[in-house]
This record gives sequence, C-alpha cells and structure tokens, in this order.
Amino acid sequence: MSHASINNEWETVIGLEIHAELNTRSKLFSVAPNRFGDEPNSNITEVCTGQPGALPVLNKEAVKKAVQLGCALNATVAKFSKFDRKSYFYPDSPRNFQITQYDQPIIIGGTVIAEVEGEEKSFQLNRVHLEDDAGMLKHFSNFAGVDYNRAGVPLVEIVSEPCIHSPKEAVAYAMAIKAILQYIDASDCNMEEGSLRVDANVSVRPMGEKGLRNKIEIKNMNSFSYMEMALEAEIKRQIAAYKANPDKPHHQVIQQATYRWDLESKSTVLMRRKESADDYRYFPEPDLVPIILTEAYIEEIRRALPELPLQRLRRYIKELNLAPDSAFIMTSDKALADYFEEALKGSSNARSLCNWIIVEFAGRLKDSGKNLISLGIPASQLAKLVAMIDNGTITGRIAKQVADEMVLHPEKDCAAIVAENPDFQPLHDQGEIEKLVDQVLSENAQSVADFRAGRDKAFAFLVGQVMKLSRGKASPQVVNDLLKKKITV
Repeated sequence: MSHASINNEWETVIGLEIHAELNTRSKLFSVAPNRFGDEPNSNITEVCTGQPGALPVLNKEAVKKAVQLGCALNATVAKFSKFDRKSYFYPDSPRNFQITQYDQPIIIGGTVIAEVEGEEKSFQLNRVHLEDDAGMLKHFSNFAGVDYNRAGVPLVEIVSEPCIHSPKEAVAYAMAIKAILQYIDASDCNMEEGSLRVDANVSVRPMGEKGLRNKIEIKNMNSFSYMEMALEAEIKRQIAAYKANPDKPHHQVIQQATYRWDLESKSTVLMRRKESADDYRYFPEPDLVPIILTEAYIEEIRRALPELPLQRLRRYIKELNLAPDSAFIMTSDKALADYFEEALKGSSNARSLCNWIIVEFAGRLKDSGKNLISLGIPASQLAKLVAMIDNGTITGRIAKQVADEMVLHPEKDCAAIVAENPDFQPLHDQGEIEKLVDQVLSENAQSVADFRAGRDKAFAFLVGQVMKLSRGKASPQVVNDLLKKKITV
C-alpha cells in the first residue's frame, strides 16, 4: 500500500527500535560465555542470575563495538555516558531490573542512508544505548521454564527518529542498519536466533497535520518481510478506525498499546496497554561507574573502520555500473557482497554476476532457506558459468539448465556439467542452424514482411522461433547473422 493508494489523505509515521546482540565472547557484565544454542542455563554466573551481592563489571569489547557503530553512523559518541536501572518484574529478568542507559546514552544522533526503490534516502537516529538482554521463557505443555543463557548478553538498542513514512522505507532502513552491524563485525544479526529484533512504533495522521497522534508498538517481528506486512496491516487498521469514528477525539480512537504480528490471521493483535517511562522507575545504576572515553580513543576507532555498506554500494553503482536497487540488495548482506567480490576475480561481467546471484540463484533457492554460500557453490564456479555464456561456450538458455544442475550438485565443476550432457552442447554448426532458419522463414512469411516494413519486433520474434526450434542450443550470434543476411537480401 503506497501513499497513492491511501489517496494522499493520510500520512504514516514510523519509528524503529532495533535491538542487536553484540558478538562479544563474554556477556556485558559477567565472564559467562555469550553463545547461542548451548544447553539451557549452562552459560551463567551469579551475576547473570541476579544473586544477592553479585556485582556487574563492564565488558570493554562491548563498549568498543558500540563506539564503532556510532562512528559508522556519523553520530556523536558521548565522552561521558552512564548506566541506569529500569525496573520491571518478569520471570526472565532475574534481578527484577534491566541495566540500560536512560538519559545519557553512549551514542547520540546519527544518520543512515538507505536505498528505497532506487532512490537514496536519509534517516535520522535519535540515539543508540548499551543494555543487557533478558533470559528466555520456554513454554512446555503444562509448565514454563526460564533459560538464563541469554540474560546479560550485550545489546545495542538503536532508536530512530519518527522519520520513516512507509513500510518500504522501514525495511530499507532496517536492512541498512543490519548491514552496518555486519560490516563492522559487531553482530551476526541472525533474526531466527533473535540476535536482531525490531520493534516498530507506528501512527497515522491526516496529511498536513502537525504533531504526532497516539502510536502503536508492534513487537515480535522476526523477518523484514513480516515487518513490512505487519506495518501495512496496522496502517490500514488505524486509518479504518479513524474513518469509522470521525467525531471522536483521535486519542480515544487509537490508544497507546503494544501489539504483536500474527501470521495466521495476517493482522496485529493486542498484547497490552502501554506503560510510561515513570512505571519503570529509572535511576542511576549504583554498582557501575560512568563510561569515560577520550577523543583519541574515538578517533582511533573511526580511522580503523572497514569499507561500509554505503561506500560499497556507491562503488558498485559508479565503478561496476550496477543498478541502484541491485547494488542495495547485494551490499545489504555482507557475506553475499564478499561472495560477489570473490566471483569478480574470475569474471569482469559484474552486472551478469549480480543477476545470477540475486535473481537466478536466489529464485532457485527461495524455498530451501539457503543461499549460494550455505549451499556451497564456490564463487569461482559462478564466475565460470558467466564466462561460459560471455564467450559463447553455452547460451543463456542452456546456462539456466546448468544452474539447475549446480543447485543439485553444488560440489561439481560447471564445465564438467556442460561436458557430460549432450543437451548442453550449443549448436555452432552453421549448416545445422541454417536449416532451422530456413524452416522458420518459410513458416512465418508475415513476420518477414513485417520486419521489411520496419517493425523491429518481428525480427526478435523470428530469432525466438529459431531458438525454440533448436531448444535454446543455437548460438544467438549465428542465428542473428543468418536471419539478417536472408531477410535483407
């Protein structure tokens, strides 16, 4: 649903809170390992479980990763920041409070530039703060258990300004943040494992109205496509509610609350009415000293930053001539972009490589949940496939069938796949192709006449017919040359 389809009467306002687990070796305030997937309650110390008298000690590496993120976002890295206690009573919070940063966070402001439908857009951040994660509740048939392995894992919470105006923009912004975290190696951003979680705050208002209306927070969105669907559904729900109650004060129509996305019903479902900051009784954390950083330390980290996704994106567009939206998809996943870089060593046809990665192979692997990397097709094999098309060893149509075989046998050399299958040998024999061309010309006299009358489409149709007859094996160049020679006589 774009603005056009909301007939420009309503404006959407979205702010995102992205929680990313930092990939440090130990937790934020204890020496317990920060690892996913271990036996429940095996990675814990007295600090993680909130034993009386257990004191937190700050993890220096987590601070460094937060500063790297601040530098990558062109934000202000605070030389003085402090921790606060946020009280809430829930079984997965062992101390009955979370240690977070309230009024003096480590990162202030910042900008993210993301590609939205081929156009660069700039989004403002409010802040980024450090905090520790809660444990996990596990529900069984007739009881619930708590796994404290995740309790105390370092998190950065990245809070945007309410400057996002469509679900598509929200996804592009979140993808850009995820890419930055991966490029600076701060988080593995695995949404299935919960190391990247997104909460969205969304409200709508009549076009031209200033000021924000009540917002709804949507939690538990574990993929970008679900986030887009959840936002679309919630925007429609709010607009419908306002339209159905035109005479009611707007704060009574939509009340601040927390919803979750329900995939079954494709709708947002109420979880609870919203608490305010007062309910959390914030106060400075007495067991931790403030974080004091020097200008020299911040500068050193800034200078050591790697190439960031936006720099790589611009390089791909300018130097490799990729389309902006393709370059954005490619650079949004660091592992995929690195794979692409590797493939470029064996083929200089960047556009074709990109297309095979993000369209052809992505399409073939969509339902398997895998990509080229996890499937195990080496980048050099992809480069070889593109080179074989470019030098005329195989046609584009045969290449698609070769790709099907590569998916089934990722360990196999694509040249061997071509050599073993007689159907994959292209037809270069001019005499053979000429027979097919003659047959097509005699069967399609009308198209020949159309082409002579100046209709170029007719020529493409004739080429297509020859290719069809040859089952895609004829060399397109030879077909083109023969047809031109025979028609323009």
